[in-house]
Amino acid sequence: MGRKALAIAMATVLCVAGLTLGGCSDESRSDSSGLEPYKIGVVVSLTGSYSGLGVPEKKAIELEAELLNEAGGINGRMVELFFEDDATDAAKAAAAATSLIEREGVIAVIGATGTGQTMAMRTDIDRAAVPQVSMAGGSVVTADFDELVFQTPWPNRVVVPFTLNALAAKGITRIALISDSGGYGADGHDVVLASAAAAGVEIVADETFNLGDTDMTAQLTKMRSQSPDAVLMWTAGSEAAIVAKNMQQLGFDVPLVGSPGNGRVEFLDGAGSAADGFSFAAGKILLPEAYGEGSEAFTVATEFIDRYTERYGTAPDIFAGHAYDAFLIIADALGRVDGDVTPAALRDAIEATDGLIGVGGTFSYSADDHNGLSETDLVMYRVDGGQWVLDE
Repeated sequence: MGRKALAIAMATVLCVAGLTLGGCSDESRSDSSGLEPYKIGVVVSLTGSYSGLGVPEKKAIELEAELLNEAGGINGRMVELFFEDDATDAAKAAAAATSLIEREGVIAVIGATGTGQTMAMRTDIDRAAVPQVSMAGGSVVTADFDELVFQTPWPNRVVVPFTLNALAAKGITRIALISDSGGYGADGHDVVLASAAAAGVEIVADETFNLGDTDMTAQLTKMRSQSPDAVLMWTAGSEAAIVAKNMQQLGFDVPLVGSPGNGRVEFLDGAGSAADGFSFAAGKILLPEAYGEGSEAFTVATEFIDRYTERYGTAPDIFAGHAYDAFLIIADALGRVDGDVTPAALRDAIEATDGLIGVGGTFSYSADDHNGLSETDLVMYRVDGGQWVLDE
């Protein structure tokens, strides 16, 4: 199946309501041709602090695999998915990778949701030489280069400078930083410290919290004493809403700026009125007009948004978009493998991805770049009355 045919198959609504994805069981199956399916493992956070990210990721992958299979699969073969919940825990992510590789014999792994979980899987990925496409945004995922590991989100090394430059352009230069101690937060924290001077920004306070913490007033009180122009929060967990609410309770009335990890309804619902004015950088899926109406990227995104919304009753967030892209990248590469489809051949085909338009941006990998995205794929958002608007 060529790229154009694959894109058409993934972008066409094929009776999405009421169907069951036949490739999500633990039982291997073959289609009417007798060909064994392509087995793909998926590690996502369906429970724990990152469940608000992992659940939409799972939904997106299920939906796209179903559409692809209904359209005839790839090269006449179906795609079969095997899901594992890592519970937002690095050790469980590593165990999940072992299970998928050794028990199910998958030829690729999508995941994990989080940076720490993604990195915990690397030993097994390297040992088995199976390609991995991560949905985590930590820079370390691809900066700590591994020929088997690819990434769909905009990494912190791209998002952080974009965010800091946007703040500096508004005259916001004295920043109080609060981040979580997990993989994504710690990675973002380090990139902020390394990037601040070049952006003309001064970090006047630096505080952390742990995933699972339920009150950050102590950290915020210390930060307020430094009279910052704004608070920059770097986390992807549900704790982000607590930070926003604690700031409101303290009367800490400066702008709150976050990471792409906060671009989801869970944050809006959890923070309530405290979310108003919150801003962050992310891709264009939340307001598709940012792609440019009539562009191919706009078409890809809006067709995905429409079918996801029809199936699940809510619009996809950026994490569903990361999952769409991860599945698209693997499916596209499978269609380009010449000869036997082995993990090694699939890895080479993924690395050869060039100009593939997804939801998060246009992916062009190379032998030394397994992320392939840039600042042009980002925009700034602001919360206004409980809704995303472009922060222009």
